[in-house]
Amino acid sequence: MPLIWAIALIKLILHTYFNSRYGYFRDEFNYLSSGEHPGWGYVDQPPLIPWLAEVSRLLLGESLRAVRFLPALASSLLVVQTAVIAREFGARRFAMLLAAICVAVAPQYLSNASLLGTNCLEPNLWMGCAYLAMLAIKREQPRYWLWFGIVAGIGLEEKYTIALFGAAIVMGLLLTAQRRELSSKWFWLGGLAAFVIFLPNLLWNYYNDWPFVQLLHAIKAEGRDVVLPAGDYFFQQMLLVNPLAAPIWLIGVAALLFSARLKPYRFLGWSYLVCYAVLFLLHGKSYYLAPIYPMLLAAGALLIEGWIEGRGASMSAPARGRPRRGWLKAVLLIVLLANGLYLAPVVVPVMEPDDFIAYTKYLPFKLPVMEHSHARVALPQWYSDQFGWKEIADETAVAWQRIPADKRADCGIFAQDYGQAGAIDFFGPAMGMPHALSGDRTYFLWGPGKYSGDCMIVLDDSKETLEKYWNNVEFAGTSAANPWALEQQIPVYICTGKKFASWAEFWPKVKRWR
Repeated sequence: MPLIWAIALIKLILHTYFNSRYGYFRDEFNYLSSGEHPGWGYVDQPPLIPWLAEVSRLLLGESLRAVRFLPALASSLLVVQTAVIAREFGARRFAMLLAAICVAVAPQYLSNASLLGTNCLEPNLWMGCAYLAMLAIKREQPRYWLWFGIVAGIGLEEKYTIALFGAAIVMGLLLTAQRRELSSKWFWLGGLAAFVIFLPNLLWNYYNDWPFVQLLHAIKAEGRDVVLPAGDYFFQQMLLVNPLAAPIWLIGVAALLFSARLKPYRFLGWSYLVCYAVLFLLHGKSYYLAPIYPMLLAAGALLIEGWIEGRGASMSAPARGRPRRGWLKAVLLIVLLANGLYLAPVVVPVMEPDDFIAYTKYLPFKLPVMEHSHARVALPQWYSDQFGWKEIADETAVAWQRIPADKRADCGIFAQDYGQAGAIDFFGPAMGMPHALSGDRTYFLWGPGKYSGDCMIVLDDSKETLEKYWNNVEFAGTSAANPWALEQQIPVYICTGKKFASWAEFWPKVKRWR
């Protein structure tokens, strides 16, 4: 374990260093703005990450390294969690180290450590649930199911997809001899604990007419996401964890389903199959399955360790007459580390954009595109959405300076999406600007505030559209071009003299949940 902790610490230091190379990511603005409006829910997410973002902001500041310290820490701790799960499976030193290194260099977990988002804590919470389920069965201590429920409830306040993992665990128990766990009062108390912890967000959704469900429906109706065929979906699972590590987690799935040694944990193998099938059939994004792989890597590492050391079914001692293949240990670790370093620039900003584009030409695969709109830019979306926001705020500030000082108290700034609005919220106060309004996501629920509507700075719209609602529409300028940005050259208008009678009439028209 000291070596595992050392790997986790090195990973934390490296992420902390490289996490300030580009700029703030679109979604990070969303979490920071949401954190300034404490509540039990938001249109596109539960409340935990915005809350933690605000706490981090108060304690550490709002530099890139500060904003991304929590993701870096969570991803580093996932290395330790994976080794501990491997140890509970019965792994010895090499298997623990192999599983830990697989997680340390997996592209998806490197990505999680590089950006603040709901993905960053999700693997930790899923694996926390898996670990507690293992302890309940291995140690015959059903009280662990109560802690399972507590972690699952916290997970529901972080991202709703943990509900699928919880349901898949139940399905796995039903399909195996461990179904007896369902008769324990502690199992049901755990379920009650999860429900009670999740209840405030559930009530928030009910009170606000299920905004998250509305959002999912709108995204599906718009056809925004790329739907992957079966082969591409599986290939992207390989990319998430590193193609060279794919045999390890595939062995892990087989081991959990068929190995006699891991028979008590067979329900975990079934849980993977259930999660995979549901997410594929519902056209979930490929990375939605990423939180489940650490336990598969741990199981696969256990079997590989046994094979290398020539151990029998008991895994306790080398069987006589079987060859020892100890040299393979070093080869495996070196190859995985080397390949991990080779793929790291895909998700960790270690290169300048020009160098990154040149680097991608030597990759043996094309980088995945999750949404159709992302295909139009040179950089992948997780990088391109870190550029261009300051330029938008700067151009808005130019328009703001044109508003007479005595009119500014009643002049709002309206942005079309949460990225633009979040950039105004983040960069604007230092330029004397107020927080933005928007119809996108939870900004719509926050409403138009105190403004009368007679003076508005509006981003990213057309003059023809704006003239339907204001008597005077003046083009103020366009944000400076940034070759790497997803959002390019956003127009800014100054609108005065409203035509609409009231916000009650106008505000529903700006709703944008998609």
